Amino acid sequence: MRKAPKGRKLHPIEERTNRIIAKVRARVEHPFRVIKRQFGHVKTCYLGLAKNRAQIFTLYSLGNLFLVRRKLMA
Repeated sequence: MRKAPKGRKLHPIEERTNRIIAKVRARVEHPFRVIKRQFGHVKTCYLGLAKNRAQIFTLYSLGNLFLVRRKLMA
């Protein structure tokens, strides 16, 4: 992300680049927000790598279902 110098505007190409980067970041970060907020997975309890991996896979599967729930209900 580029910032404009004080008192000046960004070049239109840099504005377009920032917008593209923000769109990609929003698409990538949204599933993490769903898992943290909807399912309460904020802290990891280190019970063992296999258990952690199973819990994360389950949470991401539920997160994917949560994101497409409206399409599934239609």
